[in-house]
Amino acid sequence: MTKPKEIIDDIAQLAGGAAGLIGSASQQIRDDIKTRVEDVADRMDLVPREDLDRVEALLHKALDDQKDMLARIETLEAKK
Repeated sequence: MTKPKEIIDDIAQLAGGAAGLIGSASQQIRDDIKTRVEDVADRMDLVPREDLDRVEALLHKALDDQKDMLARIETLEAKK
């Protein structure tokens, strides 16, 4: 006859195995979704975030340079 402790141990092992299986399946699903989203983004010809950040930094620098040049022009015109 099976002892109650052995039954509980068996149930615990099954539960642990099921939890591991669910964890693996959920990770696989996340990986699949990420891959599909990246594929869709590639087909849509979206710009990578790093490129956007680089262009944004260039824009801010250009705007700052423009403000400096306008201030210099105003100073030079005021001297006339």
